[in-house]
Amino acid sequence: MDLFDTISAQIKDAMLAKDRVRLEALRGIKKEFLEARSLPGAGGTLSDDAAVKILVKMAKQRRESAEIYSQNGRQEMAADELAQMAVIEEFLPKQLSDEELTAELQKIIAQTGASSAKDMGKVMGVATKTLAGKADGRLISDKVKELLG
Repeated sequence: MDLFDTISAQIKDAMLAKDRVRLEALRGIKKEFLEARSLPGAGGTLSDDAAVKILVKMAKQRRESAEIYSQNGRQEMAADELAQMAVIEEFLPKQLSDEELTAELQKIIAQTGASSAKDMGKVMGVATKTLAGKADGRLISDKVKELLG
């Protein structure tokens, strides 16, 4: 069962459980998936890799929205965004710990032959593809700067 089918089944479960926040998050995910499937060239399908990219983007949007709501004193709205983000993150691959991320990046640096901050572009190109969905892009970038610096 692919990610799209899993989300569809979870929507039914959330409706039966009358879980408003979960249902809203799942419907948002399904909407994004349907839009991606209907893009020209998609052929009516959505690979799990493309689905993970969409989920990462959605989780990041929810996190940023929650921060803005918190800064403006709208705690109930921030809590709702964070709850939806938690639902979205259930479908993402397990995030790498700091040690695991460092080890993976050291392998990539050795593989690309990078030796200084000038080579950051080469490392980031490989790292973002390899670690997609497993670590936040900003975190990867910061760690690569630290390792090459």
